This record gives sequence, structure tokens and C-alpha cells, in this order.
Amino acid sequence: MPMRPLPDLASLSLAEIAQLMEEDRLPPVERWNPTHCGDSGMTILRDGRWLHEGAPITRESMVRLFSTILRREPDGSYVLVTPVEKLSIAVEDAPFLASELRVEGEGTESRLIFRLNTGDLVLADAGHPLRFEKGPDGPLPYLQVRGGMDARIARPVYYELVERALAREGQDPIPGVWSAGSFFPLDAA
Repeated sequence: MPMRPLPDLASLSLAEIAQLMEEDRLPPVERWNPTHCGDSGMTILRDGRWLHEGAPITRESMVRLFSTILRREPDGSYVLVTPVEKLSIAVEDAPFLASELRVEGEGTESRLIFRLNTGDLVLADAGHPLRFEKGPDGPLPYLQVRGGMDARIARPVYYELVERALAREGQDPIPGVWSAGSFFPLDAA
């Protein structure tokens, strides 16, 4: 499966983003149930970097390819799965990192589109909610991506969300952001 270059998110219209999201079809990993074969020797670090046997995977296309066969198991573990093999992969926090934000519209009509470190585009909505957990150094922001997997929102992107929430202060009962008709409070539960 050839990987196309990542477009500049800021230069795309909402219609172009929607078309790209529609074109990015993922393999049906939820339907593949081969016998567990072992460990991949891979780890996804908290900062979104992928390692193999302790060495960084530096080819973006390899990370993007592996991310398409990543699945979260019912016990909370992660595997790389194909129709014939299933290998464990260690994940320190969340398997994805939301590293870029594109905003369309204002108020309740806003759409927040996130680019992940794998190149995937995700629209925050009822099916892909934002959530904030309490962490030792402040809130830990996450975006639900797919199949029970999350993207941790990078700190600069989180600050963009906070700026949007503060700009709306007084308009909503609690600070938060709107996207695709859903309201996401910025408080950590």
C-alpha cells in the first residue's frame, strides 16, 4: 500500500479534509483473529515515537503502515495484527499523538480536525470525543481515535484548545470547546 505525502493541513478546505478522511480506509483488523505469535519487539513511547528493539523507527512511512494494523485487545493490551499473525506491542500511554489542529467555524458550529503523528485526520465529534484526565502535572488531554484507541493531544495543541475555551468564557456554563455539534468540557474528571 503506497503512502502518499502528507498535505499541509492549514491549506486544506473542510471539504478537502473530509475527502482525505473518506479515502483513508483502514484494514479490517477487528475481523482478523489469528493465533498470537509472539512479541513484535516494538514500543510506542509517550511522546509518539515508535521503537523497534530500542531503536527509533525513523521512516515515517513504516510508522504509518504499522499504525494501520494496530488494534487494542479487550484486555487493554495492543497488538499488530494481520490475517495470519498477531504480535504484542508495548504502548506507554496512548498509541497516537495529536500533533496538529485545524479549526473550521465558530461556537457550536466549530469543527476541530486533528492530525495524528501517523498522518491520520480525526474530527472531534460524538464518536471521537475529547476527554481530559488528571495528571501529576496538570490535565492530560486525549482524543478517541478508533477501536478503543486514543491519541494524546500534544501540549501546543492543548494550549490552542484552552485559548478557544477561554475566548468563549461566559458563553458556556463551564470552559470547553465545541466540535461537530458536541461540547467537550476542558475539566479533568
